[in-house]
Amino acid sequence: MLSLMGSHSLGKIINNSLSRLPRPSNLSTWWNFGSLLGACLVFQLISGLFLAIFFYNSRASAFERIVTLESDLHSTWLIRLAHANGARFFFFCLYFHVRRGIYYHSFHLPITWGIGVVMLLTIMGVAFLGYVLPWGQISFWGTSVITNLASAIPYIGDNLVLWVWGSLAVRSRTLTRFFALHFMIPFAVAFMTVVHLLFLHQTGSSNPLGISLFYTKVSFNPFFIFKDFIGIMIIITLFLLLILNDPWGLGDPENFLMADSLTTPIHIQPEWYFLFAYAVLRSIPNKLGGVVALGAAVLVLFIFVTSPLANVKGNPFYFIRKVYFWRFIGCVLLLTWIGARPVEDPFIITGQLLTIYYFLFYLSYPYSLSGWDLLNQFNWNTYLILKIKALICHS
Repeated sequence: MLSLMGSHSLGKIINNSLSRLPRPSNLSTWWNFGSLLGACLVFQLISGLFLAIFFYNSRASAFERIVTLESDLHSTWLIRLAHANGARFFFFCLYFHVRRGIYYHSFHLPITWGIGVVMLLTIMGVAFLGYVLPWGQISFWGTSVITNLASAIPYIGDNLVLWVWGSLAVRSRTLTRFFALHFMIPFAVAFMTVVHLLFLHQTGSSNPLGISLFYTKVSFNPFFIFKDFIGIMIIITLFLLLILNDPWGLGDPENFLMADSLTTPIHIQPEWYFLFAYAVLRSIPNKLGGVVALGAAVLVLFIFVTSPLANVKGNPFYFIRKVYFWRFIGCVLLLTWIGARPVEDPFIITGQLLTIYYFLFYLSYPYSLSGWDLLNQFNWNTYLILKIKALICHS
């Protein structure tokens, strides 16, 4: 089999891109999330194709069809729950993958990083489109609120909202458009994944030490294939425990009600993976300012490509930056919690303070390395000796 792969042209490409690909031998478990994302993407594509067969893209029957999938048809309840919770696991792995890239300075591979940020934005868009399709109360009102934010754009905002809706309000045409985009865009994400991997294989992966390890690299097969396999098995186990024990534990109970344009839910909130951005949106009292802050909450990741090169890539040798990074992680977790709270004091002022810290981190983090390296290069021993001599002479 290996000899056939080595002789055939397509086999050579696969062999060189996967089996014989040299990888740093010291990659930790944090690098497993890349392969887990690939597995999640494949699973979401397959389960989504099955669900698309049964879906009716009209507001009169979309919700009833979801009920039919979960109660009448054989085993389709499992596919539906697996697809919904698979999206949550997808974002869980995705956020860990991004934070690992920030911690170990993967943004010093600018093209690979830029493609990854575009993929993140695209996946978030796909998730939003998919959340509309069950046509529950939160789905309907969440769509109405978020899409109506486009009306804050000067000159074209109102027309843009009507164009997105396809009507004067969120109706069947909106559902049809969102279903078509939700079905097609994931294949574009799969293509971007291939491009992302091609650029990564051209430059090579980063590693925990942040240094080039040309003489200690090992082939991807069998070392990292086995390691990724273990990670995938762990995720599958956790996934099955969730969907077989508490499949709706991460959902909103309001979405069990059919969409009603005459009844507004008491508290509208998105899925947990959008709560940090929702908290940023709510923290700005101005509508246009909130829309700008919402987009900037993710687009700000592009600022890392302008980061100057440090003496050592990554944070393991920068204690103060490690503290700074983990404080930022705490800030994101608190923003996620604030996004699920009612819009009232003290949650409003807390969200505003956390939003300020959130953006200050992104604006200062890429450039703080230069100052830290200058401090490390300074000869403190000589400085202290000269100071002591000056004090002795002065006394």
